Amino acid sequence: MAHLTQNEFHRAIQILADEMGLQRLRDKFLRLNGLVTRRKVASADTLANQLYQLSSGLRRQVPASLAFQAIWTETIHDKLGEEGEENLEKLGEKVNECLGERDEIKTDKEADLESALNEYRTTLAASVGDQKARLDMLMKAVPAVAERLRGEGGAASSGQVPAAEPDR
Repeated sequence: MAHLTQNEFHRAIQILADEMGLQRLRDKFLRLNGLVTRRKVASADTLANQLYQLSSGLRRQVPASLAFQAIWTETIHDKLGEEGEENLEKLGEKVNECLGERDEIKTDKEADLESALNEYRTTLAASVGDQKARLDMLMKAVPAVAERLRGEGGAASSGQVPAAEPDR
């Protein structure tokens, strides 16, 4: 699995805070033992910094990483539903068919991969919004696919997620 950059992680926390409220999000992390302090946080950036440091950018399997993954997955599932998730699984299989044994992109499947990624992103974005769909895809992608996803535009290649596009 690929890892989020610090900017991408901050954007993910900001999206979650916008959806459920900053203090409610902090409370969820506390209930899941993802945070070690009960102090209120002043901003989503402060919360993101704390979580990023605790989880080493989601690279370590610690309570902060597990809590983030649980909260993120719950918000995606709530918007997709069972049928939507099943549909995405089928689309994910199309993406996986374009990968070799070591998760490299098969050279003869470049066009198929591009098509499968676009279909997956369009389907997911219809339910959760474009930014959240992109971040979710990055979290699930193998490194070769994540590199390709990050290469889709100037800000994306630097690891920054554009903040100007509102989620739908």
